[in-house]
Amino acid sequence: MTTDSLPHLDMENAAALLEPLTQLAVQAGAAILTVNRNAMAVEGKSDGSPVTLADLAADRVICEGLTRLFPGIPTLSEERLHLAEPPYAGALFLIDPLDGTKEFIAGRQEFTVNIALIADGVPLLGIVGAPALGLVWRGLVGRGAERLEIKADRSIGKSTPIKTRRMPAAGQPWIAAVSRSHGDIRSEAFISSRPGAVRQEFGSALKFCRIAEGQADIYPRLSPTCEWDVAAGHAVVVAAGGHVADSHGHPLHFGGRREDFIVPEFIAWGNRVAPG
Repeated sequence: MTTDSLPHLDMENAAALLEPLTQLAVQAGAAILTVNRNAMAVEGKSDGSPVTLADLAADRVICEGLTRLFPGIPTLSEERLHLAEPPYAGALFLIDPLDGTKEFIAGRQEFTVNIALIADGVPLLGIVGAPALGLVWRGLVGRGAERLEIKADRSIGKSTPIKTRRMPAAGQPWIAAVSRSHGDIRSEAFISSRPGAVRQEFGSALKFCRIAEGQADIYPRLSPTCEWDVAAGHAVVVAAGGHVADSHGHPLHFGGRREDFIVPEFIAWGNRVAPG
């Protein structure tokens, strides 16, 4: 599928993007896995976050693929902010080519490739690939979500539909997905307000995926993060029946309406209607 202009996407157009975007995520993951973590250089960006050859290799695979396949849709990648022209209206690809760089550097397996399709400021489609785990989670809002197994030859194997689960009944513990590398006081207080809450640590966008597949109930991040860290997981959670909003229940907006593409805070809920 190619497009010269897609300022607005209907559901059928969006659905047609699902397979080629999944393949790009798988290819980017394969590029990451070819990098020798023990020998690579680690550089610091202006915000203090690390960047590696693996980040740049995945970025190149995705951005070149999107330019070739969908030239009518602008692309914003974490690694190409110097090319950004916000704010974006209509359709936008929002990319984090390697989410969880700290996990990757540390030798852990919890890093992801995140590709989101934004429509009028709202995540419509999300792909979250975990190359070291051989898994991809993907969702199209209004059409559902699924977990895919990726074979050694990069072909897609078993597909399992996924759904969020109901909020815990009175007396049952909440399962809270929390960051392995980015804790904050407000998020901890929010979790502690739910008696008996059990914390499960994950790196990268895997926290969204655990919500989407019904393995956790909430994922609060009540401190600033970036749009490309949130967009793909946001779409997967909502497609699976969940809800993502700020702490007041207000929707999130994507496409650079805020300076530096910052998301001040959010909470991902497994239940479609979050409590007050």
